[in-house]
This record gives sequence, C-alpha cells and structure tokens, in this order.
Amino acid sequence: MRKLIYVPILHSSADLGSIAGDVAKKGTKLLGLDGWERHLNTINLFWDSIESYFCELNVGGFKIFQDSLVAGGETGEKIVNAASAKGSRNYALIKKLVSKGAKAMHTEDLSLVKREVFYISKLAKSKSLIEKLVAYLHYKASKKGLLKERDRFIAKTINSSLKEGETGVLFLGAFHNVLPMLAQDIKVEELKEREKVAAYQKIFYLKSKEGERKRLEKYLTTPVEGWVKQ
Repeated sequence: MRKLIYVPILHSSADLGSIAGDVAKKGTKLLGLDGWERHLNTINLFWDSIESYFCELNVGGFKIFQDSLVAGGETGEKIVNAASAKGSRNYALIKKLVSKGAKAMHTEDLSLVKREVFYISKLAKSKSLIEKLVAYLHYKASKKGLLKERDRFIAKTINSSLKEGETGVLFLGAFHNVLPMLAQDIKVEELKEREKVAAYQKIFYLKSKEGERKRLEKYLTTPVEGWVKQ
C-alpha cells in the first residue's frame, strides 16, 4: 500500500509574490486592520497546527509534493530554501522535513505554472479599471482549465513517483481537486478537510459571513491528529 498525507494549504503573504501588497490592501479595506490581522493570525495558527503534527514524526524517506514546485533534486532544494528565507511557513516546514530525511519532489509542470503566474501578474499590475477588467476576464476564462491541467500533471507525478510501501506528503492549494485522479491503491489522509479550507478562503472577506468564518477559523487552527503516528 502507498500512503499520502494531504495538506490543503492556506497561502501566507510570503507565498503570494508580486500580488501580496494588493491582497493586503484589499483585505485591510474590506475587513479593517484588526480583521486583516486576525486573518494573518489564522494563517499562522493553521501552520502551527500542521507543523506540530510533523514535529515528532519520523519522515525519513517521505516524498514531498508541493504546490508550484517545478524541480526536484538540488534545484528543488534551492527553491525551497529561497522561499523559506522569504518567510513562507509552507516552505519553511518543507525545509525542516528535508533536513529530517524527506525528499522534495518535482511536482508541477513549469510551463503550466508560468502560465498561471503570467495571468495573476497581469491582473496585479493592471492600473486602470479597464485593464483590470480585461486581465480578470482572461484569467477567469483560463483558470478552470488550467487548474485541471495542473491537477492531472500533479496526480500523474504522484502516481508514478510514489512506490509501494512509501509515504508521500502533498501540500496543495485547497481549490485544486487532485485526489480523485490518484491511483486507487494510494491511501489518503487529509490533515484538514479541503472543502473547509476552501470555504474559509471564499468567505473570509465577507463580513456577512462572520459567524461561519469564526467556526472555520476554529477548525483551521485546531491541532491535528493523524493515523501515521499510530
């Protein structure tokens, strides 16, 4: 049997690159400074819960599959180290796992990731309302199909790379839906439910959803217990 620990991730500001500033401005405008800081705290506590799970786990030989990681080996480790140095909680955890004997895998296709980065950067750099609208429509039109292409590539990579008796860890954005594409003999354990992580990201800007947001915040920041430790 093959095992896969799935972590549907919350991206921190350090993961957002050129659009981090725009996202922070939008968040502060819609939620107020206190609301935005609460969201950032939720992200940090989420990663605290995930990191605590892995803290005492023997990850020697584990294969790490990471959202947007387009190389493995020495190049992959350089990407992980660089992102960790910029403050990414996600990549800092991967760096720690690698130091304990895990292996960062070439997970995504470079051309597909570059296409998505292009659309997002175009949207972030648009200055006029018309430019933003055009960039948004282009991104919206391509996003669904592009996400499916990325998911197919990721699933194919995991299916072919994870061997019998091995354990993998998948860190992947909650709007991806790669699990149905995995081989049937891969046993998956979600450390957090993908649907709930995605739901939080859809509503955290909405003051009208404050009650639901608080319930999801509690879920996201609660410590996780997993079958691998048993």
